Amino acid sequence: MSTRDSDRFETLAIHAGQQPDPMSGAVMTPVYLTSTYAQTGPGEHRGFEYSRTRNPTRDALQGCLAALEGGKHALAFASGLAASDAVFHLLSAGDHLVLSDDLYGGTYRLADKVFKRMGIEQSYIDVTDLESVEAAFKPNTKLLWIETPTNPMLKICDLKSLADICKRRSVISVCDNTFATPFFQRPLSLGIDIVAHSMTKYLNGHSDVVAGALVLQRDDLHEKLAFLQNAVGAVPGPLDCFLVLRGLKTLHVRMERHEENARKVAEALRGHEKVLRVTWPGLPDHPQHELAKKQMTGFGGMLTFVIKGGLPAARAFLKAVRIFTCAESLGGVESLVEHPAIMTHASVPAETRKKLGIDDGFIRLSVGIENAQDLVDDLLQALAKT
Repeated sequence: MSTRDSDRFETLAIHAGQQPDPMSGAVMTPVYLTSTYAQTGPGEHRGFEYSRTRNPTRDALQGCLAALEGGKHALAFASGLAASDAVFHLLSAGDHLVLSDDLYGGTYRLADKVFKRMGIEQSYIDVTDLESVEAAFKPNTKLLWIETPTNPMLKICDLKSLADICKRRSVISVCDNTFATPFFQRPLSLGIDIVAHSMTKYLNGHSDVVAGALVLQRDDLHEKLAFLQNAVGAVPGPLDCFLVLRGLKTLHVRMERHEENARKVAEALRGHEKVLRVTWPGLPDHPQHELAKKQMTGFGGMLTFVIKGGLPAARAFLKAVRIFTCAESLGGVESLVEHPAIMTHASVPAETRKKLGIDDGFIRLSVGIENAQDLVDDLLQALAKT
C-alpha cells in the first residue's frame, strides 16, 4: 500500500515505509537476514551493497519512523545511546554543548564521561527557563539537547521558543521525544532540527528490543548523520528492526491506553496519606500543564511520586508491588516501577539529583496497559505495607 501525506497517524503507523514483498507479495516486511548483496558487476547493484550501510528491513522501519514524526529522513541505531552518540559526533573539540539539567542518566554519562574528555564544553541548564538557556549560549555553542517531558522530573519545555532561539544563533536543536512519542508530540513541526528516540521504549513497546532512532527534515544534517551511522556502524539487526516495525503498528492504541491508565493512577495517588506529591503533565497542578496542553495531544504513561519515609519506605514499597515490576526501562505494555536515585539515574551526581528533587523517596512509574483498577489496587496495597 502507498501512503499519502494526508494519511492520519494510525494509517501511517501500519503502512508507511512498507510495500508487499516484491518477490512473494508478503504483506509483512520480511526479515532480511543477509550481510551482503549480489552485484551484477563491480559497483552494479540495486541500492544494497552491505547491511551495515543499508538493509531492506531497516529501510522499511526508517520510512515508517519518518512518516510518524512528520520528517523527511530517519536513521535507526542499535540503541538510543548509539543514536545520541551519532548526534554528539556532529561536534568537534572546542565546541560547546548545552543540555537539559534533567535528562536520562545514560545521556548525561555519555556527554560527561565520554565527550567531555574529547574537548566538548558542556553546560547543564533548566530548559524551562528560556532566558537561562539563551544566556548559556556562547559563540562556540553548536548544539542544544533537550527532553520534554524530561526524565525523570517530567518537566515540559517550550519547543517552539527553544527552536527559535537556536535558529537565531545557528545552533542545532535536538529533542529526545522518547517519553511523548510522535503520537502525542511532534517536535519537528515546532521547528526542532533532530528528534531522538530510544526505540527500546514506547515505539517498540514490548520490552524485547534495544534500539534507537533519529528523525529529521534537513538534508545537510541527514547526510552527516547517515555517514556516521555507516562509519561508526552501531546499527540494529534486521530482526530488531522487524520487531520495532511490528510494535509501531499498535503505537496509537497502546499510547491511548497508557495515558488513560496513568491518569487513573495519578488521581488515585494524589492525596494519599503516604504520598507527598504526584507529578504527571496531565494534572492541572503540574507547573507546565498549560504548555503541555498547547504542544502535546496527550500526556503519556510516565508519572512520578514521592513516598513519605524516604529510602526505607521506598524499598519496602518496591518489594511489595505485585503487578508492577521493579525494573529499569519503560514504555512496555507491562507496568514498571523504579527508584531513579539507585537505578536509572545513579550516574548523575548526588548533588545534582538533590537539586532536581530526585530524593530518596522519589519513585518513577511506567504505567502499562493492564486493567487500570488492578494497577491502582496494587499500588495501594503496596503503600499500605510501607
